[in-house]
Amino acid sequence: MSETTIGFKKELNLLNATSIVAGSMIGSGIFIVTAAMARDLGSAGWILFTWLLTGLLTMSAALSYGELAGMMPNAGGQYVYIQKAYGKLVSFLYGWTVFTVIQTGVIAAVAVAFANYTAVFIPKLETIILETAWLTITFKQIVAILSILLLTYINTNGIESGKKVQLFFTAAKLFALFALIIMGLYIGLESNVLSENFENPWAAFKTVINEDKTISFTELSGLALVGAIGATIINSLFSSDAWNNVTFIAAEIKDPKKNIPRSLFLGTLIVTIVYILANLAYLSLLPVLGDPNGTTDLTKGIMFASEDRVGAAAANIILGNIGVFVMAALIMISTFGCNSGIILAGGRLFYAMSNDGLFFKQARELNKNNVPAKALWVQCAWACVLCLSGKYGDLLTYATFASLLFYILTIYGIFILRKKEPTMERPYKALGYPIVPMFYIVMTTLICAILFIYDTKNTGFGLAIVLLGIPVYYFTQKKE
Repeated sequence: MSETTIGFKKELNLLNATSIVAGSMIGSGIFIVTAAMARDLGSAGWILFTWLLTGLLTMSAALSYGELAGMMPNAGGQYVYIQKAYGKLVSFLYGWTVFTVIQTGVIAAVAVAFANYTAVFIPKLETIILETAWLTITFKQIVAILSILLLTYINTNGIESGKKVQLFFTAAKLFALFALIIMGLYIGLESNVLSENFENPWAAFKTVINEDKTISFTELSGLALVGAIGATIINSLFSSDAWNNVTFIAAEIKDPKKNIPRSLFLGTLIVTIVYILANLAYLSLLPVLGDPNGTTDLTKGIMFASEDRVGAAAANIILGNIGVFVMAALIMISTFGCNSGIILAGGRLFYAMSNDGLFFKQARELNKNNVPAKALWVQCAWACVLCLSGKYGDLLTYATFASLLFYILTIYGIFILRKKEPTMERPYKALGYPIVPMFYIVMTTLICAILFIYDTKNTGFGLAIVLLGIPVYYFTQKKE
C-alpha cells in the first residue's frame, strides 16, 4: 500500500466530535457498576451523590482540557499537552501506559463485554475451544477479537467511515438509553419503590456476603464513609472515562480550537445527565437492598442483581422476560459504538509518539486514506492479545488508577504552562480557573490516596506499570 505524508483531513465537525466524546464514554459500565456501588454504600442518596460527584469531576476535567486543546490542536492530544508541560520522559510514560493497558485494555474489555451479550442470543458462544493450565479460549473471545478487527478495518478506510459508524451508534444508544429512562421512570413512579429507597437516603452501610452465605452490614459515617465513597467511585469514574479521546484526533477536527473545548463540555454534560437519570430509573424500579438468594429481580434488588446486571434487571421489570434480550441488544450497540471511538482515537496518539521517536517508526505513516493504519493495527494486535490473555479485567483495575494520575498531571500542566508560556495563544481559557482545575486536582488526588490505602495491591501494580516505562524509555532512546 502506498504511503503518503499529505496529512490528516479535517472532516469532523462539532457534532462528530461530540459523538466521539459521548460515544467513547458510554460502554457497559452504566448497566453494571451501580450494583457494586450499592453494596459499598447501601443508600440511594449516597449512590446518586457519587454519580453526581463523578459527573462534576469529569466535567471539570473536560473544561480544563479545553484550554490545552485550544493551545495545541495537534494529533495526540493529551500526550502533546504532557510533553509541552513536562518533557519527553513523562509524555512517554503516558503513551506507554496508554498502549500497554489503558487504551488497549479498555478496547479488549469492551469487546469481551460485546461478546458476552452476543452470547445471550447465541449461547453456543460459551463453548470452550481450547483449555490448558494457563489459557482458556472460548468462542466469545473469538467474537471479541473479530469485533476489534472489524472496527480497526473500518477506521483504516478513512475518517469518513469512522465518523459515520461513531455517529450512528452514539445516536442509537442515546436513543435507547433515553427510552429505558423514560419507561423506567414512568413505570417505576407508579410503584412505591422509589419512595422506599429514599425513606432514609443517607444511612450508609457496607454489605458483605460471608463464606457461609450470610450477610454482614457495617454502618458508615465520618472518615469511614469518605473512604467508602473514595474507593467505590472508581466504578463510576471508569464508566465515565475515555472522554479525553477526542483530543487525540485534534488534527482531523474542523476549527479544533473552538470545537474540541465545546465537544468536551457537551459530551461530558450529556453523559452525566444520562447516567444520573439512568440511576434514578434503577432506583424507581428496584430496591437498593436485596437478598442474594432471591428468586426475582425485586427480591435481589440492586445490590444483588444477577451478575451485577442492574440494567438487565430494570429492563426485565419494564418489559418482562423479553427485557433480557432488549438489554443485551442495547449493550451490544453501546459497546460496539464505544469501541469504534476508542479504536479511532488511539491510533492518533501512537502516530504522535512515533513522530517524536517514541513508538514504532511505521506508526507515523499515513495510508492512502490519510489515517495512521499501521498504528491502528499495532493497537489492534495488542488488544487482541489481551482478549486472549484473560487478564484484561485486572489490567483495567491497574490502569484506572494510572489514568487518574495522568489526568491530575495534565490539568496541573495548565498552571505550569500559564507561567512557562504566558504569551502562547489561548483561544479558550479554562472556565473557573484556577478554582475548577484545582477542584479536580484536589478531589482526584484524595481519591487516588484513598484507593492506594484501600486497594494497595492493584493501585501499586498500576503505578508499577507506569514506572516500568522509565527503563524502557532510556533503553529505546539509547538505541536511537
